[in-house]
Parts: sequence; structure tokens; C-alpha cells
Amino acid sequence: MRIPRILFVILFAVGYLRSMEAQEAPIPQLSPGYARKPAATSGIQTTPSPQSVVLSVPKGTPLQVALDQEIRVKRVGQPVHARIVEPVYAFDRVVVPVGSKVTGRVTKIGEISRGKRAIAVVDADFTPERKVEVSFHDLALPDGRHFQLQTSVTPGSGQVIRFVAAAESKERKGIKDAAAAKTKQAKEQAKQEWDNAMKQLKTPGRVHRLLRYLEAQLPVHAQYIPIGTVYFAELNAPLAFGSELMTRPMASSIGGPLPPGSVVHARLITPLTSAASQKGEAVEAVISQPLLDGDHHLILPQGCRLTGTVSQVQPAHRLKKNGQLRIRFQELIQPDGIQEKVEATLEGVQSVKDANVKLDSEGGAEASTPKTRYLATAVSLTLAAASVSGSSSDVDNGVAHTRANTGAQVAGGVNGFKLVGMALALAVHSRALGYTMGAYGAGMSLYSGFFARAHEVVFPKNTAMEIGIGQRKEAAGRRPRLQRRQETEVFSAPIPRA
Repeated sequence: MRIPRILFVILFAVGYLRSMEAQEAPIPQLSPGYARKPAATSGIQTTPSPQSVVLSVPKGTPLQVALDQEIRVKRVGQPVHARIVEPVYAFDRVVVPVGSKVTGRVTKIGEISRGKRAIAVVDADFTPERKVEVSFHDLALPDGRHFQLQTSVTPGSGQVIRFVAAAESKERKGIKDAAAAKTKQAKEQAKQEWDNAMKQLKTPGRVHRLLRYLEAQLPVHAQYIPIGTVYFAELNAPLAFGSELMTRPMASSIGGPLPPGSVVHARLITPLTSAASQKGEAVEAVISQPLLDGDHHLILPQGCRLTGTVSQVQPAHRLKKNGQLRIRFQELIQPDGIQEKVEATLEGVQSVKDANVKLDSEGGAEASTPKTRYLATAVSLTLAAASVSGSSSDVDNGVAHTRANTGAQVAGGVNGFKLVGMALALAVHSRALGYTMGAYGAGMSLYSGFFARAHEVVFPKNTAMEIGIGQRKEAAGRRPRLQRRQETEVFSAPIPRA
């Protein structure tokens, strides 16, 4: 019995091994991402299936909003209405268009220190301006969708902003090559887009602004936040907008050669000021809008980063020596981590309207002093002279009496203490009081216009910039362009986001 049983076991084992050889070889596990390669022995070429890319606006992304209604500051909790003035992208799609409505509320009204209040009283202002903090909690898209927001307003925002373009280089004014023309066109387009975004706010006319100015001269007046005041509201939680398919043509175009004269829209991550920044200090910005080529193929998606340094800085000094600041971006980091050397210049920037910042042809920023200081100083000196010379002398019984001129007193009072000075001049008929107030006003005007510390260049966090990127150079250790295109033919995971 043992021999037949042993033979049966041997025959069973031989049959099992033959059946295993007849089966197909097991399919190997494919590595994720670009490490995945087609089998060399297979003659069948399969087209990779499109993969989805999550369209999400990550935490920390700033929403640039501008008030579309004037706010008379009354209490904490009062509503605030604004509109999006710069589109928000996720990868290559606009997910929050310009004109989207945003609502919020006043969260804090600051107190006035004793020192600041005393200085304001001396200047005949008994209701000095207080710092007002706001937040935004609801986003309404034009298609009717609503999103609940959690935001924090960036320090330094809450002011009226304008777009400043870099001056044209003297060497390039006569050059009409395609790159120069494209850069100029990009700057003009950026300015036009900003102007169009601000037009939707219906800013008040000159009469309204004049009334608000006259009201601000009163000793007691209300505080207003004007239409067009811009805030950078950073998201404290991400916003999801679904997904899109990453097709093979779209994947192969990413990271392609930069077209000549390319200009990207970016936001400054590192706050800078000519008063505190140091030469060699690291600077970083993030591309906030995708860069497309002439055929509308995606070259750089939103989320790419630019890194560089402060190449020149000069703090402001007295005698109206304004601050200067120059930054230089040297490296581009794409969402997949690939780093490339670039030559970038600042072609445009959004700046506070009252800062009077200007850009030279090489992208250097410098604060400028408004020419209105000459007019203001001239008016102040004229009023001071009128307060001194506007008196007459009479002789009564051989004794000379100096009689104050009411017009001269009023001129001196207005020059020194605005409407309060005017009231004092009318109530107190004193020649000495008139020219004292006039001299005080003239001295303050001269000091603030010509001797006080000049203006600094200030670029707060999230400052919008137009950056021109020149021809890129091959970085050490960078994968060849052909290999990168082959690697992007198959995607098994969403593109990592910055």
C-alpha cells in the first residue's frame, strides 16, 4: 500500500507544477508617479487614463477685497460689504472671479492713547482716527454659490491701493523686439485689469470727497472708511471647488520653455520695508495666476514660488531723502519641487496710494515726495505773512494804538489750528494771538514738508507684483526636459500644491 500511495503523491505533484507553468506570469506592481514605466516585452501601447487634480484654495491664501460701500464707524459688529478685485485660481482655473461679493463685520475699534489724543487736541482734532479691524465670513460667487469663510486680515492692509508700473528703460525704448513688446503689453494689461476691477466699486465723485474733507477739518467729526479701501483676507481654512481632469497634453505642457517676455502675477510672502530690511535678506513670492503660452497651454500653474534676495536697501533720512528698495528673484520652484535659475525683474506693483512709490526701469522701488508740499507750504507762509502784516495803527490824543485786523487774525488762526483757530480769532481780538497761530502753522508746514524724515518704501505681506522672467538657465542636477515630459505622461496622484 505504501508504494502506490507514494506514486500517487509523486504524480499529483508533477501535475500541479505543470499547471502552474501553464498559467500567466503575475503582473508586477507599478510604482506611483513618473517611476511607472510600460513593460518592455509588450508590443501593445496603452494610453494613460486622465487623472483628476483637486481644485482647492489652500489655507493662507489671501483674498484681495475692496469695500464697495462707505463705512461710518459706529460700533463693533456692524456689517461690512466688499467685492473681490483680483481673481483667485486653483491650479489653472479661476474659482473666485472678480466681482464676487464678500460680507463681513467690524471686529474691533481701537482705543486712542493719551499721547496721541493730546497731539490731536493741539491740532484742533478732538476725535482722532481710531484703528478699525474687520473680518470677512461669507463669499457669494456670481453663479449663486455661497461659501462660509474664516479669515484673518493681513497687517498693513486696509488702505486705498493703486497700480504702479516700472519706467521704460532708455535703452529699450527704441527696441521693438517681441519680448519687449510683450512685457510692455503685460504691464498695460495688468493696469487695465486693476482699473476695471476698481470701476465696479462706483467710487464717489469730487463733491463727495470735498465734503468729507471739510468734515474732517471740524474739531468733532465722524470717522469713515472710504469706498475702495483694500484688505487682504487670508483664509484660515481651505476652500474646495471640486476637481478637473489632467489630460496628457496638459501634463506635457507644464514646465515647458518660458515664452520670451513672460510676466507672471505673484504675491509677496516676505514683508519688506526700506526701514528694516537688510541687504542679502531672503525674499519669497508665490505665483498667484497661471502662466499660459500663446496657444493657451499651461506653462506655470498657480502655486509656483520665486525666491531671491534684497539686493539694495536705503532707509529714509531727514531733509526728504526717501527710502529705496531693490529685490532680485533668482530661482523658480515648481509645485513638483524642480528648481530652476531665472532672471526676474519687478515690472509692476500694487502700492498704497499715499505712499507715492515709483519703480525705475530695473525694478528698483523708491518713495517719492508729492509736489503738493510746495503748494501747501506756500499757502501756509502766505497766511502767516497776512497775520503779521494785517494790522493798523491809530493815534488817539497823541498815543498810538495798534488795532487788530479781523481778517489777519482769521488767517493766522486757520493756518495754525484750522477751524478752532478761526473761532478763536473771531472771539478774541488779539493781534499777538493771530500771528502766533500763523507762525506756528507756517513752522509746522516747513518742518513736515522739508525737514522731517522722508517716506519709506513699504511692501506688506501679500503685496501683488508683476514680475518679468527672462530666459532660464539649466540648474545643476535638473532632469532633462525630454525626460520630464516622458515622466508626466502618466499621473496616478494629484499635483502637489504649494
